[in-house]
Amino acid sequence: MNRKLKYPVTIRPLTKEEGGGYLVEFPDLPGCMADGETIEEALNEAESAMKSWIETAKSFGDPIPEPGISTKYSGQWRLRVPKSLHAALTLRAKLEGVSLNTLSAVLLAEGLEHRVHLKSDGDKRHGKHY
Repeated sequence: MNRKLKYPVTIRPLTKEEGGGYLVEFPDLPGCMADGETIEEALNEAESAMKSWIETAKSFGDPIPEPGISTKYSGQWRLRVPKSLHAALTLRAKLEGVSLNTLSAVLLAEGLEHRVHLKSDGDKRHGKHY
C-alpha cells in the first residue's frame, strides 16, 4: 500500500478494555488519531483521519503544523539480528499479513509501551508521580 503519512505516527496496541486492535496517533496534530483491528487497518484509518484533520483546520483558518519529528529523524537504521530471529520475524509478518518493517516497528512500540508502563508503575510504588 502506498501511504502518504507525511507526519510521524505512534502505534500502540489497545488493551481488551480499550476494545482491542491498534491505535495510531499523530504527535504533531493534536487530537488526530485512528484505530483498527489490524495494524494495516489502523494505518489506513490514520491516513483518512490526517486528511480530515488538515481539511478541518484549513476550513477554520487554523495553522497547519509542519511535521516535526520526521524532519529530525530519518526513521531508518540498520539492525543486525541472528538468522533465527530474522526467520521467526519474517514468518510472523507473513502470518499477520504485514511487512517485516511494520511488524518490527509494532513490536518495538509494544515493548517501549510495556517498559514505560513498568517504569510508571514502579515509580508510583516508590512515591514518584508524573
